[in-house]
Amino acid sequence: MSIIRLLLAYDGTDFHGWARQPRARTVQGVIEEALAPMMGGTAPRLSVAGRTDTGVHAFGQVASFEASRTLEPAHVLRALNARLAPEVVVRAARRAPEGFDARHSATGRTYRYRIGTAGSPDPFTARYVWHRPARTAIGAMRRAATLLVGEHDFASFCRRPEPPAGTVRRVERIAVSRAGDEVRVTASANAFCHQMVRSLVGTLVRVGDGRVDAEAITDILAAGDRSLASPIAPPHGLTLVAVRYGGPAYPSL
Repeated sequence: MSIIRLLLAYDGTDFHGWARQPRARTVQGVIEEALAPMMGGTAPRLSVAGRTDTGVHAFGQVASFEASRTLEPAHVLRALNARLAPEVVVRAARRAPEGFDARHSATGRTYRYRIGTAGSPDPFTARYVWHRPARTAIGAMRRAATLLVGEHDFASFCRRPEPPAGTVRRVERIAVSRAGDEVRVTASANAFCHQMVRSLVGTLVRVGDGRVDAEAITDILAAGDRSLASPIAPPHGLTLVAVRYGGPAYPSL
């Protein structure tokens, strides 16, 4: 047996998230079903770097699965794209070193959230941008973002996980930028807990609107109280853009 690693991009609009669910169309489900004929009729179980929610997109998602050594990655790429593209696209496929696991071998993830501030939405980007026509103080958002960098308990910004999972994460970078009529929030961390990025964006947007003081981020973090953070941003503005794998054993794609 060998491990095949896939670099994936997908439009999450019409999927109920990544994870396979009964009677629901999911990204994992359609990929595993498409792989089954190549695996003798038995669908493999995919491991994935980031389990995206309903409506969330990906450009740099990574998944892996075990396959026989006779199954060529190039064949997997062609066959999956012939069946699933352009909604789901395999950008690269290759064999991975023994012991590689897309989720557990990852050392970092980067997400980007796009907010449209123009008076009218752009029909060509509306599936990927949160249209929110309002004046936004980028400087205040950046000040608040710096207070989120580092290792913290992000319980105030996460849906409560099932025990024994915790809510401590190490955020390496949060950048707030403007590109034309878009405000973009790019966040990198060793990992993110459920709905964490959307919760951070929702709070940063309220800072930009002047409804939350930038310095209040410190108190919100320390409280560990989900009710103190702002409502989460909608899912369609969020994209998983990259996954990092460290060291020579598991280099990034």
